[in-house]
Amino acid sequence: MSAAAGGRPVATTAATGTADGQEAAFLLDRTREAVDPELRRTVEQLPGSMRRVAMYHFGWERADGTPSAGPAGKAIRPALVLAAAQAVGGHAGDAVRAAAAVELAHNFTLLHDDIIDEDARRRGRPTAWTVFGIPDALLTGDAMLSLALKRLAEDPHPAAPAAAARLTACVVELCAGQQADCAFEERAEVSLDECLAMAMAKTGALLGCSCALGALYAGAGPEEVEAMDAFGREAGLAFQLIDDLIGIWGDPEHTGKPAGADLVARKKSLPVVAALTSGTPAGEELAALYAGPLAPDDVGRAALAVERAGGRDWAQVHAADRMARAVQQLSRAVPDLGAAGGLLALAEFVTRRTR
Repeated sequence: MSAAAGGRPVATTAATGTADGQEAAFLLDRTREAVDPELRRTVEQLPGSMRRVAMYHFGWERADGTPSAGPAGKAIRPALVLAAAQAVGGHAGDAVRAAAAVELAHNFTLLHDDIIDEDARRRGRPTAWTVFGIPDALLTGDAMLSLALKRLAEDPHPAAPAAAARLTACVVELCAGQQADCAFEERAEVSLDECLAMAMAKTGALLGCSCALGALYAGAGPEEVEAMDAFGREAGLAFQLIDDLIGIWGDPEHTGKPAGADLVARKKSLPVVAALTSGTPAGEELAALYAGPLAPDDVGRAALAVERAGGRDWAQVHAADRMARAVQQLSRAVPDLGAAGGLLALAEFVTRRTR
């Protein structure tokens, strides 16, 4: 994508130093500065054993409880909350609690996803469940979600009740998306429409909710809130498409996970399903490889089969199309897209990243 509606230039490599990439990096850093203190105060309310797991998961402590300055994630979702509030004329500072709640809910999903997917590494170090065990990691995720809703329930802001209701509904939707994702692994055939619906629920819903919460806290009307939600959902689907590409071709030095991790797990990710339903010889080769566990030598063959069957190109083109749809939805809430520069920079960042 070379330009957004309204003539605003959009970077083609937002993670590599262009103007939009620098703006996104600035917004993410500023979000961390604003939200991390609230997030940390909230996490410190957890009982001792769960607090230790959470502090480790966020990168604030090592496994032995000593302080750490490890990576705590990109803060994309809380940044969307704050940027959305500003885009519709509100103040980002009013939505900090909502941003922290969204980040807590997101990390609830990460703790659970790592267990479900049996992922051994996240952000370049062992996942919480491999360090503290499945029960402690699972229960800490549950407690994080409860804390997210508690923070909204305690927030005196007039938008807090509507925000809590929306976040609760969103979590139900994303859990349904995760359940569908797991079910797909046991099925021989999955359609692209099913896979897209799953990704919209699993990933798009929370990004949409993040934007909607920002709009709510800015006092936006129902139509603007729904348009913001739609913007985040479309951008979220683009995000998932890129994430699926990284899950196959990402550099382990940057992802913190083994090369081809999604292929090893035989996940029905979007590029894979596009390849499997392509009707090509390469798609048939991939189906044969996916019929049983992949040996180490098969991972490279599977990745090549996805590419030859058109799965990689399809995902890249579809991600760009979803971002175009996202900009159209954003223009419903913010007719002058110049006021939504932060949101556009963040959306461009997540869909042009390479790790």
